Amino acid sequence: MRHARRRVVRRVTRLAAVGGLLLGGTMVTHAVASEPGTPDAVPFSTASPADADAAGPGADLVRRLGTSRTAGSWVGEDGRTVVAVTDEEAAAEVRAAGAEPKRVRHSMDDFDSATRTLSSAPRVPGTAWMKDYRSNQVVVRGDSTVSEDDWSSLTEVADGIGDFVRMERVGGTFTTRLAGGLPVLSTAGRCSAGFNVTDGQREFILTAGHCGPQGSVWFSDDGGRKKVGTTVGGSFPGDDYSLIAYDGGKAGENAGVVAVGGGKGVRITGVAEPTVGQRIFRSGSTSGLRDGEVTALDVTVNYPEGTVGGLIESDVCAEPGDSGGPMFSEGIALGVTSGGSGDCRSGGITYFQPVTKALADLDLKLIVAPGEDGGSPSPAPSQAQGVAAPDAATPGSSTSVRGILPDPSTLVSRLADPRNVGPGLLVMGGSLVALVASRWIRAEQDRKAYRRQYSATWG
Repeated sequence: MRHARRRVVRRVTRLAAVGGLLLGGTMVTHAVASEPGTPDAVPFSTASPADADAAGPGADLVRRLGTSRTAGSWVGEDGRTVVAVTDEEAAAEVRAAGAEPKRVRHSMDDFDSATRTLSSAPRVPGTAWMKDYRSNQVVVRGDSTVSEDDWSSLTEVADGIGDFVRMERVGGTFTTRLAGGLPVLSTAGRCSAGFNVTDGQREFILTAGHCGPQGSVWFSDDGGRKKVGTTVGGSFPGDDYSLIAYDGGKAGENAGVVAVGGGKGVRITGVAEPTVGQRIFRSGSTSGLRDGEVTALDVTVNYPEGTVGGLIESDVCAEPGDSGGPMFSEGIALGVTSGGSGDCRSGGITYFQPVTKALADLDLKLIVAPGEDGGSPSPAPSQAQGVAAPDAATPGSSTSVRGILPDPSTLVSRLADPRNVGPGLLVMGGSLVALVASRWIRAEQDRKAYRRQYSATWG
């Protein structure tokens, strides 16, 4: 009876092992067959500033009235466009266009003359200047690294320009944010992926120029095993943008989505110029999703590494490692993180490279996401209606994030992922072990039975 039970156990074990081999083979076949299609098959659309009017209604009015009669525009707390004008005739034209005029003393021509004079003075790292449309002043800032002698020299230059130049000392230091979207790492440090762009054939990551020189190799893990791509061009200082060419030439799934943390992303549906007073959102690999307000445009910052002009200023915070991360609002791409001062505990100032300038210089288009139903992307907010009131603005429509960058997972998690061949191979391996073991157990039992028979016969 005991021998009969052993035979049943051996047979069941062999059958289970053979079944495991068949199941494992089926799992491997299914995993290979269900591998994601080639990046060429991923649908996406593109957008560029030329595809739509990139300027809001305030910028249109400023352009139409001229720089001698206006001094910028911004969004009021109620979402209404405000335009600074120097004469009553210009104010009447602004009212007729449905915007609100504000009479000021100094024009955009005065602002431009002042910033040219500041730029021609000896360069002082740790300083920055901006055109403050709402106060009708040019504001010069100096961080904690600027010496008293340098600050006094710059103050003398400002005094020579006129009383509409305001000097401000600020805490912290103006630095580039090199340490999200998602993190990309190289020997130069850690940055964040910005937006995906294309030249019609290849696809790239648009990120900050200070993140690394041409030829820098980028990975999505700190072990250097998941290569993302290589920096193939950019501009820094002067501007602050660069291109990382994807290692396989394509961005892959979710190319038109930016990660905001927690496995979530925001669909990017267009590109535009920001407006002073506009509520914006920034995502970075260090501090995640943060929001703030655009406080100035065409800002010049004297970083230790060099001077960068034409930047967007915001009161949103950022930290090292957030460099290159995307800045957007209502799903519209606006900028990539450049630098600033402060942090997300105490607050600070952050500067962004405008996406429109980078796309124009590089002759590229932004990759935008298909609509929520998989069709054409949602249209950009109508510029004719103005920018949403700051308290009503949102990042944009959300979606889950998959496949934006290679997944820096461990070997164990990759083997356990049912979408990979690992689980099937594990089942097949276990089945082979069981099959071999059952054969060895049977051979060992036969050998012992023979010994017992031999001993009884020839004892």
